[in-house]
Amino acid sequence: MLDQKNLEQRLVKLEQTVSELQQKVESQPSSKEGLEQLIGSISDEVAFLEALEYGRFFRQQDQPKEEES
Repeated sequence: MLDQKNLEQRLVKLEQTVSELQQKVESQPSSKEGLEQLIGSISDEVAFLEALEYGRFFRQQDQPKEEES
């Protein structure tokens, strides 16, 4: 079992860690801000659509082939 002093030390450490994590989360830009930065960043729509198609092709190639009966 944990003694009272050890338990208190662990609780203090846990509270510090939670506080640090909260500060990190609060300092990050919101996802809406990130989305606004992304919108308009793709100036060549044709190239973007081509990249999507390449991605789709490669994902399909990774799928196991269905055996024909």
